[in-house]
Amino acid sequence: MDIILIRHGQTEDNVKRIFSTKDTVLTEEGKEQIKRTKSFVDSLSFDRVYVSPYSRATETMEILGLDGQVEERIREVDFGAFEGLTYEEILKNFPEEAKKWHEDFINFVVPEGESIKMAYERVTSFLEEISKKEEDVVLVCHDGVIKIALSWVFDSVDYFFKFKVDNGSANIISLDGNGYKYIKMVNYTVK
Repeated sequence: MDIILIRHGQTEDNVKRIFSTKDTVLTEEGKEQIKRTKSFVDSLSFDRVYVSPYSRATETMEILGLDGQVEERIREVDFGAFEGLTYEEILKNFPEEAKKWHEDFINFVVPEGESIKMAYERVTSFLEEISKKEEDVVLVCHDGVIKIALSWVFDSVDYFFKFKVDNGSANIISLDGNGYKYIKMVNYTVK
């Protein structure tokens, strides 16, 4: 089975380098990225589509011409109090929290949010669930979710920062009949 992970197109917040605002919309460039990605997605065969509840993901799914089921567990990492801020603003407004975050990016629980480790548990619970169905699926989701899924192949969240996932990229994880997971494609973008 294949798990095909599509990152949403570029958003206004991506351009501003803002952390994960839930209601940000795609830019014109983001829409163009997804139109290019559509040609690749159209060449694939799959049984089901799941989409994050955030508008940037549902808008991406619509441009891809897909119809999918909203799945809460594939929403982006919850940056809580850091939501809507740039990295520089986080350092300025939350110096103590930023220091702790730097010391342990994986396990630090962002105030009013979650840690990457918590998000890993959420996302991988869904991946484990769908892997039992043995259907080829598309997930239209986010940078953090895709990095978590790729880390899941290694059964460790510690690989989270080892992957680059561009807006509009396609990433594919394959599972064989024996339960082995393989990375088939990472960060493929249609130019």
